[in-house]
Amino acid sequence: MKPMAVLIGPPGAGKSTIGRRLAQAFDVELVDTDAEIERTEGRTIPEIFSQDGEPRFREIEESVVRDALVGTDGIVSLGGGAILSDRTRELLEGHTVVYLEISVAEGLRRTGANNHRPLLTGGDPKVKYQELMRRRRPLYRRAATIRIRTDGRSPARVVAQLVSKIEDA
Repeated sequence: MKPMAVLIGPPGAGKSTIGRRLAQAFDVELVDTDAEIERTEGRTIPEIFSQDGEPRFREIEESVVRDALVGTDGIVSLGGGAILSDRTRELLEGHTVVYLEISVAEGLRRTGANNHRPLLTGGDPKVKYQELMRRRRPLYRRAATIRIRTDGRSPARVVAQLVSKIEDA
């Protein structure tokens, strides 16, 4: 079993929204690894971060991603920071990996004051988001087999373009 596509990208890129719509378009299951982490742990991601720290969260995430990649033939949506893990990047090799690209300005607009994103809380959100993108953008680009911009585009347009690209992949 292998997913049709794995969605990656920063907070606000639309991984959950696009993932849901893409799964509907193909009539397949969506596995959102952030939701799966919260379900299996019985805690929110901010709670895991504050109680156990980011390193432990990343270990849990690697395990959930591995299970998702072998356990579904649908769509898998990864948390924005999953790409930071060497193991997770290795697990993505050989998969159709869709990088949902977004500008820093649009990412900030979409994430706003969302307190469910532990790495964006405290301090200047713009500086935090820019730093996050500086570290992650090269990793997203290397892992991706398909790249698509989501800035200023409706989810319906993004999904239509992705359906075509995934069918051709």
